[in-house]
Parts: sequence; C-alpha cells; structure tokens
Amino acid sequence: MRSIWNGAISFGLVSIPIKLVNATESHSISFRQIHTEDGGRIRYRKFCELEDREVTQGEIGKGYEDADGSIIPITEEDLSSLPLPTAKTIEIVAFVPADRIDPLQMDAAYYLQASGAPAAKPYTLLREALKRSNKVAIAKFALRGRERLGMLRVVGDAIAMHGLLWPDEVRAPEGVAPDTDVTVRDKELDLADALMDTLGEVDLEDLHDEYREAVEEVIAAKVAGEAPPQAPEPAAGGKVLDLMAALENSVRAARESRGEEPGDHAEVKSLPRETSRAAPKQAGGKKSTSTAKKTAAKKTAASSKKSTAKSAQGAKKTAAKSTAAKSTAKKTPAKKSTSRKRSA
Repeated sequence: MRSIWNGAISFGLVSIPIKLVNATESHSISFRQIHTEDGGRIRYRKFCELEDREVTQGEIGKGYEDADGSIIPITEEDLSSLPLPTAKTIEIVAFVPADRIDPLQMDAAYYLQASGAPAAKPYTLLREALKRSNKVAIAKFALRGRERLGMLRVVGDAIAMHGLLWPDEVRAPEGVAPDTDVTVRDKELDLADALMDTLGEVDLEDLHDEYREAVEEVIAAKVAGEAPPQAPEPAAGGKVLDLMAALENSVRAARESRGEEPGDHAEVKSLPRETSRAAPKQAGGKKSTSTAKKTAAKKTAASSKKSTAKSAQGAKKTAAKSTAAKSTAKKTPAKKSTSRKRSA
C-alpha cells in the first residue's frame, strides 16, 4: 500500500518511525459530465477574474478571504514555519477506554506501518501495551494543512488510527427527537423484541452494495446494445395506522424470509415471560404498578402450568407440525405478500 504521510509516533520519550496508509477504499461508481447532444466531455477551466484568462496549476496559490472580501495571500512557506509540534509526529496525549469515544466523532481510518527494522521493537511494544490495557490511545497529528485528533487501536497485528472530529465539530441532536409525548405499551415492546430476535445478527462479510451492482448491470447492458433492466413495481405504501399489526406482520415476514415455518408461530402476541429480558421493559422510563403486578402473576401461573403442559405439548407437537406445515405451505405466498405490503 502506498503511504500518504511519513513521520513518527511520539510515545513519551519513545519515537516510532511509521508510514501512514489508507485503511479503506471506495468501490463506488463515478460518472463524468457530458454534453447530452454529442457525448462530449464537460471540463472546467480555471480563470483569473481580474485578468479574465485561464491560468495554469503553477500559477494557483492559497488565499484567505477576510470579512470585508479582501484576499490575504498565504504561501506554503507561511504554513511550513508554523510552530506545530505535530507537523511530522503523531503525538499520543492520553490512553482511555474505547467506550469513551463517541462514534459520531469517527472519521477516516488509516493503518500505521512500521518504517524499517528499527521501528519493529517499539511498534510491537506499543501494540502489546494497547492490547493488555484494553484501552485506545488519543493522539494529535497534522495532515493536509491542519491539526487533527486521532484514536489508535489494535487491528490484528497492526496499529490502526481513526481520525476523530474535534468535540466542537459534532453537533448536538437538538430538535431531532419527537417533541410530543408518546406512550409505548409493553406489548409493543414485546413485539419489537420479537422482531429484533427474529432478524438476529448478520455477518458483515455477507453484506454488499446492491445499488452498485445494479448500476454495473445497466452499464453492461448499454455496452452490449441491450435494453437496461427495469426495476420492479414498488409495493403500495401508505401510513401505518395500526402499529401492533405492522409489528406482527414484520415478525411473520422476517421468520418466513429466514425459512422458518409460519405455522409454528401463527400468532405473535407477546414474548414468553421466561425468555424475555430479566428486567421488565419500561415505556419512556415509566411503568404502572398494576402492570408490574399483572406481569408477576402471569409469570407465577405460567411457571406452575409449565411442567403439566410440557408433556401434553410434546405429544401434540409432532402431529400438529405436519398438519400445520401442509396447511400453511399453500397459504405462505399470500401471507408473505400481505405482510410485506402492510409493513411497507
């Protein structure tokens, strides 16, 4: 990988020569601007507004526009002579637990590559110290004309650095959340839990950019002189009037998409109390005493009936499953389509 910056990590009195390389790459498809009548490329030219002529790259410099509109020229010599200790150094200033870093501050990611054999020992020392402490290093560094904040952490056998936004660059979420009082019922939370459990986890390696693949198909079709593929008709949408029905249909559709037999879960009412969270769900931080008592009573009754009903359910399960599978196999397409339309 090509380095974009050379310098050193300052770790107390220890200096570790490193190279900075990009840890990510973009696979998005880019387009050129063209003249629609003849397909000619549209290009931009840089003109000096005082001389009204095109200028070359060698004639272009930097300037700061003052409040009154006047331009103050800034040369590379002016910037290179700044008293900035992080100009060629990633200066570690603290070690903190990883959960202290707000993900909103995360920016670009880089790998820190040891530069030469002398860097191997101190590089390994810092890596192993980070591993054993279960902490991340907070550092300051200068890149592309300005000082930045960074977070160093271990990735495999390498040290990675995430650029961080300065705290004052992250906006407060004012006016984003609903400004009306909303009451969420326990039953709705139970269904939301059921939907989350049904969707489960995902291997991020299995996720891919479907939009990019669709654009590539369009480009391939145009190159071959064929008609580009057409998108399917969108499902009829609308306002969700019944949240409970939408949640039930979402759970049912998610289970069907994962290959589960809907007959086993024909009606989704609430999560069994013995498999729900240890602490009772709360709506907006409040829960009535009567609801808590009802929940405790249900759990006690369910516990006493569990041993008696278990043997009877086991005997019925085998016969009921085959009958339900045959019955629901014919109904599955209709159910699946209906549920997706409602949840849309």
